[in-house]
Order: sequence, then structure tokens, then C-alpha cells
Amino acid sequence: MEFSRSPEHEAIREGIRRICADFPDDYWAAKDEAHEFPWEFYEQLAAGGWVGISIPEEFGGGGQGIAEASVMLEEIAASGAAMNGCSAIHLSIFGMEPVRRYGSPDLAAEVLPRVAAGELHVAFGVTEPDAGTDTSSIRTRAVRDGDEYVVHGAKVWTTKAPLCEMCLLLVRTTPRDECVRPTDGMTLLLVDLQRPEVDIRPIPKLGRNAVVSCEVRYDGLRVPVGRRIGEEGKGFTYLLDGLNPERILIAAEALGIGRAAMQKAVQYGRDRVVFGRPIGQNQGLAFPLAEAHMRLHAAELAVREAAWMFDAGMPCGEAANTAKYLAADAAFFACDRAMQTHGGMGYAREYHVERYWREARLMKIAPVSQEMVCNYIASSVLGLPKSY
Repeated sequence: MEFSRSPEHEAIREGIRRICADFPDDYWAAKDEAHEFPWEFYEQLAAGGWVGISIPEEFGGGGQGIAEASVMLEEIAASGAAMNGCSAIHLSIFGMEPVRRYGSPDLAAEVLPRVAAGELHVAFGVTEPDAGTDTSSIRTRAVRDGDEYVVHGAKVWTTKAPLCEMCLLLVRTTPRDECVRPTDGMTLLLVDLQRPEVDIRPIPKLGRNAVVSCEVRYDGLRVPVGRRIGEEGKGFTYLLDGLNPERILIAAEALGIGRAAMQKAVQYGRDRVVFGRPIGQNQGLAFPLAEAHMRLHAAELAVREAAWMFDAGMPCGEAANTAKYLAADAAFFACDRAMQTHGGMGYAREYHVERYWREARLMKIAPVSQEMVCNYIASSVLGLPKSY
């Protein structure tokens, strides 16, 4: 077992820090306030080849693993960019795994080089208004009509939809009541988003407002059969190859936000003097920060293990979900303690910890809630009866 720092990972950290140095907290606060996508930041990452870090070299990518991508996203978040910075690019990393693994050679050759170059933005359409995390109950329907599918339905929380040319869309091609298993009969399609048959509407939300989340309705959208990923009816299985790396990357982003909050809190604890002494000298503030540091460190170990397992081709559902759960919990605890350390000033936007706090809270809900992680561990790992 090896715990030394990888020179390759340290080089990634250093390269990302150099880019992020040009985008301080005030940049991200302004983008969040104005609900503007961080194009300047995205374009610098794309120019440096970072967007395609995990896409194979044969398609113009960096050929690295999820471990390397997780280090990159952790550093982006830790710079103060938090979720606004990470969400600008992370769909290009994990969202393309099903296309890479199961898409036709022609489709992969068409799409992946453009994603790696940063010129093609692709969204991810799974969650629905009435289905939520019960993915097998989705109602978005695709009916075969010759060499095309015709799609009707609605998705919610589709990230970057107005900016994306395409969407990796999960649809039902066979009704659930006609399937042997609830997860059968679902198909993955790579669809065009900027079409008259597609209605995109932003969802007003608490945080991460530089990267829009949307409700997307499909009304008779025609999709060529050649845009299908793998076999019809097996889309849910293919989707899992995107969900595990998504959980790992979200966990790494949570670590970064926790680190950013800790840096602000520790510095404030040193600088702020009340009753003739730095507030960080008081155990009531110092001990929670020490606990937050330890929680983040423990979660980091879980993230590294999960990323290593995924890249090694090992089953990693337990590890990926565990990493997401622990990192989300540790990050929010760190951000909450940073808010408490700053007292009233923690509520003020100029100190930025309120922004970290808002974005870290999202990690306990998305892309899968803490409760659903516990359901998975209880039933699939511990073998307890399923509660749903």
C-alpha cells in the first residue's frame, strides 16, 4: 500500500493552480451574482487540454484516469471556484464514459474529439419531475419510427442545457410493466438540444448560479438510430459507467470546497482579535476546525481509493458511494464551521464563505442524496432487506 504523493498528480495540481490564480474569489462571486457562465475560465482550461483529461489519446484527449480528473477538480474547487468552476467542465469528463465504452466507433469519432477540444458541450438528462432518484420510473418515452426514435417527455436539473449542443438522454423504449426488471427497457440516446422540439427553461436556485440548471421538455424530437448508445433497452446498465465516476468526481469537488473554507476560517481565526486575543486561540472555535480538517482527510482517503478502483476496472459501487457520502458530509461540516468562525461576517458576501456553504450544501443532495447512498450500502453491501 502506497501513500506517497504521486509526482504526476502534483504536476496536475500545480498546473491547475497556475490557471486558477487568474480567477480569484471575486471573479466567482461576480459570475454567481450575474448568473453568467465562466467562459474566460473554461476557455483557459480548454486551451490547456484540461477539459479532455480523461478522454483517450486516440480521440485527442489526455488519456488520464478518473484519479487524475479528481485531483484536477479538487484543485479547481479549492481555488475558490467551488461548484461554479467544477460544474463548468465535469460533465465533459464523466458524461462521455458511456459513449466511449458503448457508442459506435463512428459516433465516438464524431463526438469525443470535439469534447476533448472543449468545443462541444454535452448535457446529461436523467432526472425527471415525478421520478427523482427512482430512475426506473422515468416517463420520457422514445418510440422507434424507421431509422429514427421520436422522443416525448421532460427532464429536470439538466446542467448547462442552454449552452449545450447535445444531451446524453435516458429514455424508456419499453414500458416498465412489460419488463422483467424495472431497470430494463431504458435506452441511452445522444440527442440534439438546440431544436424547436426542445423547450429549455432555467430553474431559479440557491447557489451555483454561474452554471444554469434547467427543466427540459421534449415534444416529438426525432433522433437517428445511429445516435443510440449500445443496445436498445440496456441504457441503465450503460449509465452506471457514468454514475460511479460522477460520484467520485463530486466527492473530489466537495473536498476542494472544504479546503477552501478551511483556509478562510483558519486565516480569520489567526487575524481576528477579540477580547485581546486571536479568536483561533479559543478551543470553542479551534477544536471544530481541527475536527473539520480530520474529516476532510479521512474523506480524501475514500476518494483516492474509489478513483483507483474505477481506473483499475474493479467494481467500485460501494467505494464511489462511500466517497461521495463522506466527502459531502465533511465538506459541509467544514463550510458550516467556517461560517461559525466568521460569526456575523460569515453571512457577508465579501468573505466568500457563505458561497462555499451554499454550494457545499448541494453535495448532500446531488447527484444522489445521502439517504439514497445509505439505502444502497444497506441493501447492496450489507445485504439488508430493501426499504423501497
